[in-house]
Amino acid sequence: MTVSSAHHRAHVSRSVAAALALSLGLATAVVGPADRAGAHGGELRDREYWVEDYGIAEAWEATRGAGVTVAVIDSGVDGSHPDLEGVVTGGTDVSGAGAPDGQRGIGEVPEHGTLVASLIAGRGHEPEEPVASPSPSGSAKPSASAKAEASAEASAQAEAEASREAEDSPLQTAGRGTDGVVGVAPEAELLAVSLWIAGEATGANPAGVSIDDQIPNAVRWAVDNGASVINMSLGSTSPTWPESWDEAFLYAEQKDVVIVAAAGNRAGGSVQVGAPATMPGVLAVGGLDAEGAASRESSSEGISIGIAAPAENLVGALPGGLYASKWSGTSGAAPLVSGVAALIRAKYPDLTAPQVINRIIMTARDAGIPGKDTIYGHGILDADAAVNADLAVPEERLLGAGGVVSMAQYIETYRRGEVPPPPPPEAAPEEEPLPDIPEPTVPAAQERTSSASSLPAFIVFGFGGLILVILLGGTYQVIRIYRESRADVDPTEPASEDFHKVR
Repeated sequence: MTVSSAHHRAHVSRSVAAALALSLGLATAVVGPADRAGAHGGELRDREYWVEDYGIAEAWEATRGAGVTVAVIDSGVDGSHPDLEGVVTGGTDVSGAGAPDGQRGIGEVPEHGTLVASLIAGRGHEPEEPVASPSPSGSAKPSASAKAEASAEASAQAEAEASREAEDSPLQTAGRGTDGVVGVAPEAELLAVSLWIAGEATGANPAGVSIDDQIPNAVRWAVDNGASVINMSLGSTSPTWPESWDEAFLYAEQKDVVIVAAAGNRAGGSVQVGAPATMPGVLAVGGLDAEGAASRESSSEGISIGIAAPAENLVGALPGGLYASKWSGTSGAAPLVSGVAALIRAKYPDLTAPQVINRIIMTARDAGIPGKDTIYGHGILDADAAVNADLAVPEERLLGAGGVVSMAQYIETYRRGEVPPPPPPEAAPEEEPLPDIPEPTVPAAQERTSSASSLPAFIVFGFGGLILVILLGGTYQVIRIYRESRADVDPTEPASEDFHKVR
């Protein structure tokens, strides 16, 4: 597909992409350079190396994501693009500056959301038919234009032959035609949720709605409008987030929605994973180069990274029917993982959101340091195994940094336990009242009668008086006998000596 010079921009530079920042330091993953030279749709399809290299083609043998809705919270999605026609089934704008349906690009890099959307659920399109030019009549010899036409026809035949040879390729049959970009879940549907991502060129949101309000409003709207997967190809340079985001992400958790977020890029200033990728329960995606190794520029590092996916030499759709033939960033890695999550939800509709994430990280190919690490997370994305592997998936959350596995746990631990109370229990059915039982009569204590109370006193005083009389009588008798004995002694007789001299 050719692009007129009036609509052509050669590149979206890294400096512009790095300036894709929100008021509190939020920055989308780096987009750049995005070549708008208008590569042919068929050529773009052949550049989707991740389809074959990361097991997506094998996953398509089981499902292509039908019945699953993915919300793209980004700068807006051009739903009129040939590869996205009929894919965007709903949308909104939470910035106050975009289109009501979220399908107009806004902010510093307005094409960003369309790029992301095409990697999730692009469906491609049929190639355009060449217009034949009439040949001059009455010429004895073939003219230069006739020779050129013959050459073009031969070239078209060669392309047609190559196309027939590739008819059996899953990459060519997955979409609606052989041209354009095919996403990981080409039969899924999308919701476009536009927000304003500020930068040096566009400045702050002209509508005045802060990012602290845009992010939670976007998440809530996506959940309430049927998204079972949310893609957030945006991130900040800080691992923390405003408390105003807590309730919305908790709401998504309670409604069993998978949230996938980009881990950020060193080229954009993110040397560590930033929010929302650091939030509990969110699957953070790190970036790989085209050879499958950790990307130096298009990724970051941190304990929050859960999985790694391709982030370099990407292609994608641009607004106005255009294409990016080369762009980079975890902004592109995240939608590849979101597409795999959609495939899993389509094949296993009974799995919970934590179990969907568990399948992705349990089947990842280990890389780097054995086990989980800060570069690859649990490993490299393997879409075939994530969708088709026969394994028992535990219900508990295996994803969690620092031991915090859910927003509910985080709020209870770090927000002073301010978890919203559960809904009140249903009123218990009324029971028939028990029959009234008369209370037993308690016998009252009777006062003692005066005769009963005086009897003990009479006995005490009586015995006391008797003893006193006996004592007095005995004393009198002793004194009397003593006096009588004294009267019998002769007063003229000398008293006897009590002591004797010792000779």
